[in-house]
Amino acid sequence: MKHILNIKTSGAELNTAEKVLIMIHGRGSNSEDIIGISQYLNLDGFAILAPQATQNTWYPHSFMAPVDANEPWLSSALENIGETVLVAMEAGIKSENIYFFGFSQGACLLLEYISRNAQKYGGAAAIIGGLIGEEINSSNYKGDFQETPVFIGTSDPDFHVPIERVYATEKMLKEMNAEVTLKVYENFGHSINQDEIDWINKLIF
Repeated sequence: MKHILNIKTSGAELNTAEKVLIMIHGRGSNSEDIIGISQYLNLDGFAILAPQATQNTWYPHSFMAPVDANEPWLSSALENIGETVLVAMEAGIKSENIYFFGFSQGACLLLEYISRNAQKYGGAAAIIGGLIGEEINSSNYKGDFQETPVFIGTSDPDFHVPIERVYATEKMLKEMNAEVTLKVYENFGHSINQDEIDWINKLIF
């Protein structure tokens, strides 16, 4: 399956915006739902781009399944995010003014994309996610985040995302020169909490 590029927009007009936030929804959700979270973020002057997964799912299996099991959906999803970034850059937005927010499957996709394409971004917030694959394959990741602020929030335990993978993801991003802030919430569940929103606004927006 190949994802069709379908970007929902909100916030400032892209051709006049100073910054862009790319919001990536989770499995079974949609771009409208993830855009709804933007009302809680400090986004004055931001254009919001939210790509929509075909059939509301970026890839069919767990993010910790062997990568081949999630192909060709995973590669197409990563291309979809890359095309969304390109839309922003073609509008004159530099990478350091491109920001990311993702939840669950969207958080995994976010972390995977930025780590495969590390450079100076405005910032990234990943709620309950980690790098993709049965094992983390460091050869997939290249570049230098140049101290891009990255916030990762998660619950321990989480049914979908083991805390060990979150710690390994934090380690990998730090090795690539990201400024990572990790917050672990004991028995919080698979959702977003106000403390995470507060930290994201403090560190990134």
